[in-house]
Amino acid sequence: MASDAIVAIQDMGAAGLTSSSVEMASKGGVGIELVMDDVPQREAGMTPYEMMLSESQERMLMVLKPGREAEAEAIFRKWELDFAVIGRVTDTGRMVLKWQGETVCDLPLGPLADEAPMYDRPWTPTPAPAPLADEPECVDLAADLIRLMASPDLASRRWIWEQYDHMVGADTLQRPGGDAAVVRVHGTGKALAITTDCTPRYCFADPVEGGKQAIAEAWRNLNAVGATPLAATDCLNFGNPQRPEIMGKFVGCIEGMAEACRALDFPIVSGNVSLYNESKATGGGSSILPTPAIGGVGLLADGAKAATIGFKQAGDVLMLIGARRGHVGQSLWLRECHGREDGPPPPIDLAAERRAGEFVRAEIARGALTAVHDVSDGGIAVALAEMALAGGVGALIQPNRDMPTAHWFAEDQGLYLATVDDQALLAFLQAASAADVPVERIGRTIGRRLIFELAGGDHAVTLDALRTAHEGFFPKLMGSVGVVDATN
Repeated sequence: MASDAIVAIQDMGAAGLTSSSVEMASKGGVGIELVMDDVPQREAGMTPYEMMLSESQERMLMVLKPGREAEAEAIFRKWELDFAVIGRVTDTGRMVLKWQGETVCDLPLGPLADEAPMYDRPWTPTPAPAPLADEPECVDLAADLIRLMASPDLASRRWIWEQYDHMVGADTLQRPGGDAAVVRVHGTGKALAITTDCTPRYCFADPVEGGKQAIAEAWRNLNAVGATPLAATDCLNFGNPQRPEIMGKFVGCIEGMAEACRALDFPIVSGNVSLYNESKATGGGSSILPTPAIGGVGLLADGAKAATIGFKQAGDVLMLIGARRGHVGQSLWLRECHGREDGPPPPIDLAAERRAGEFVRAEIARGALTAVHDVSDGGIAVALAEMALAGGVGALIQPNRDMPTAHWFAEDQGLYLATVDDQALLAFLQAASAADVPVERIGRTIGRRLIFELAGGDHAVTLDALRTAHEGFFPKLMGSVGVVDATN
């Protein structure tokens, strides 16, 4: 690449030489002719059919500028890499394969690429879930919070990641446990933020909203560390698509994902699909929940300005960014504390999502926020607990308006929690107003407890109790003992 000899390049993935050559030629509006005798082969006697479909790894296809072949070959030989000139670009719009002096393939490229027929397997739409009836009450916020922090969905993964070298090359700028991984870009002050997200129970209840949420949460987690979201990849995990109800969930998730990608300017640039993930259990099979896992990447122009989730000091003002509505349908609290999995998942206002995310990113870049965390599983209460545990500092929650205690576990979308120093508060409020983003002051950081001063009474829990619950699940599950202080 440094030699400027390359016109185009693509790695060989699924379908090997077939996919790379067809895609490159189609995107360029040209044709391609390959001499199969010249293709490097790992076995003797391979047929052109086998060569075109082989998925041997660590291969790339390049189009070189005319006359630069010898220069490119010298570079490859220096690095002890296989190199072969196997064909040429044409103006025919066709793929032509020659082998042993004969033409063994001559096909138009269109039907293989952009003009391929749409695959539309029979499917049935997922019925809209009924509204949540008889919303349960939260009698003991502290007890419910401890229960959630010890649940498999929210328990610390520290027991897992501390067994691996998560500081490879000393490039990790943020250790695991935050909204996104942050790693430096060598030779620059830049950094990349990386996250993976999905909430399968949302996708099961309402695939379209669940697909939107998977994209939106990945986008939100990148914003929460101050990164500009660039692109996403997906891994679509579903059951048997020959069952119309499963195919319907697949279709719904993709529709929701596509809508969110367009609204957030967050394109999916790669991905894969894993289907037939179900057992042969009685009753026609037991499928996994629809799980369109999303991986997102974003860019920080200055890695030193990345935000973290941990409270930094006592006395900072706690601000909720975004509009809260108290949606507990399909929430983790409803499932873990009341054994119910009903109601619709929280709706997503993609326009409001974008305004809030861009505002948070701008405030991080301005240095106005001392800690940031998005609100997701477990709602505001869990987000507060995670921020407190990450920083070793508690908080006094004194909301300026009443709401049912259960709504502290509501999983409203498009929300962020942030701490702001007193001296930066006025400018923060003015910026929020200018950006048309609702913000709400809900308390201050203080001590080593979370204290909720609510209209129905106070609820308090120590950080030690939260840490024991949060850090203890996996060691206990795996037969280990002990809890490690993760404040540092």
